[in-house]
Amino acid sequence: MTAQFPVVRPRRLRRTPALRRLVAETHVHPSDLVLPLFVKEGIAEPQPIASMPGVMQHTRESLRKAAYEAAEAGVGGLILFGIPAVKDGRGSAADDPAGIVQKALRDLSGDLGDSIVITADLCLDEYTDHGHCGILTSSGEVDNDATLERYASIAVAQAAAGVDVVAPSGMMDGQVAAIRTALDEGGYGNVAIMAYAVKYASAFYGPFRDAAECAPQFGDRSAYQQDPPNAEEAIREVLLDLDEGADVVMVKPALTYLDVIRRVRDAVHVPVAAYQVSGEYSMVEAAAAQGWIDRDRAIMETLVSIRRAGADIILTYWATEVARSLRA
Repeated sequence: MTAQFPVVRPRRLRRTPALRRLVAETHVHPSDLVLPLFVKEGIAEPQPIASMPGVMQHTRESLRKAAYEAAEAGVGGLILFGIPAVKDGRGSAADDPAGIVQKALRDLSGDLGDSIVITADLCLDEYTDHGHCGILTSSGEVDNDATLERYASIAVAQAAAGVDVVAPSGMMDGQVAAIRTALDEGGYGNVAIMAYAVKYASAFYGPFRDAAECAPQFGDRSAYQQDPPNAEEAIREVLLDLDEGADVVMVKPALTYLDVIRRVRDAVHVPVAAYQVSGEYSMVEAAAAQGWIDRDRAIMETLVSIRRAGADIILTYWATEVARSLRA
């Protein structure tokens, strides 16, 4: 730049809301958003989640209503998490054709057709009695390769129930390849994979574990989720997942890993998703409830920051609310 103040005055383009909208470099659109939803077997009414104000464990019927409202608002997609009535060491309900997620997928696929993208989380932690993301060895460690067999079976069950996208979140080595092979061999080659390629062992998952009833009964998940100090490792994980057949790659959490989102965006030529996780949601809701921050502005500021970092898709519990406000 050669021109200087007073000729150059950047404030000219900030003077009115219309000017600011015209020159905005980053935009959030309803179709960028994915709404996470929880469906629980064996409840008669939706159950509020105390640590996530405004979020529910749904019945099948209330889930259908929430999904319809999201589609009507223009939300781009849904991602479904299930809580079964009975859990065991294998997570048997995860691939049961009569399991809660498979029933809910058939409901939503029949109701909504192609009007919204229906994704299912693919993991075992909601379904196992020990709360870990895979099959355990006799010593209590997660058996990576035995778990891959379970993931492959779950993927086929979800595909048979009508899912558009499966989203493996367990951070097992080789999970994308195992799932892609199973889907293709099962005749579900059109089902896409959104890989939780970069999932950190984060403190921000606490409220989600209340919602999905999936807190580990011993230890934690640091032996398979990524270590927060590492960013180069994230790129390695992403490239491995792409080599195995991932169609979309995800970074989770979002707000504390904006630098990683940017690195991933610069490294790949596929859509990049970011999950604005439960702790990010609950912090804003808690601070707003105390009157310490402007809730609506904080929500949009966080979403814009995630888009600005490079995410094409944002998973957020505010998806329907934000989509409505953007279309108003």
